[in-house]
Amino acid sequence: MSTITWITARGLFGRRRFLLLLPLPLVLLGLAVLCRSLGVDPGEWGPPVLVGLGLAVVLPVVSLIIGTGVLGAEIDDGTVVHILTKPLPRWQIILPKLGVAAGVTAATVAVPLYVAGVLADSVRLGLALAFAAALGALAYSALFLALSLVTRRPVLLGLVYVLIWEGLLGNFVSGTKVLSIQQYVIALADRLAPSGLLETTVSVPVASVMTALVSVGFTVLAIDRLRSFSVAGETS
Repeated sequence: MSTITWITARGLFGRRRFLLLLPLPLVLLGLAVLCRSLGVDPGEWGPPVLVGLGLAVVLPVVSLIIGTGVLGAEIDDGTVVHILTKPLPRWQIILPKLGVAAGVTAATVAVPLYVAGVLADSVRLGLALAFAAALGALAYSALFLALSLVTRRPVLLGLVYVLIWEGLLGNFVSGTKVLSIQQYVIALADRLAPSGLLETTVSVPVASVMTALVSVGFTVLAIDRLRSFSVAGETS
């Protein structure tokens, strides 16, 4: 498993795709610093920056780029064949890749969210956002990793989920929030550091259970799909 982890990390950091991770977190951090330096009321810039940008855009988009890339790129260029021909249980392939995806996503997103949370309210809010974002990174990564094995257009379907389901429908149809990873992250962060800057109708128990179900469920799906993946690189 350590070999798969190393290969995945090396491949991820060696691709140009990794450079796409940097602009959004930097924009988030820059906006937070700018608003704080200009003396803008945190009640005015906190929700749009922390939630509207940080949790609604930066976290899912970074997760999408990494989650679909840790295995999707190998499927596209055919190098997945070398992994599949090794006598390894499929879970020993999926779990390291999921770990790399979730870890890199969490590190990339949690740091600017922590700084933005501190600037908006307190260290407690910064830590709450970072911790909740790490859990969200795991759930998003499991979802997008599974999509890379289920469809040939994982990025497109991932964008549909993020932009249409979580973004558009989530703002107008309250029932969709129960199936929104973004709302789970907001609920968990708000529970850890109530501040008035984070609002959601999803309860903490629902958010906790659903985060676990999404993470485990899509990981199991990814393992199952990889088992049915032929050496030729075609899904059954």
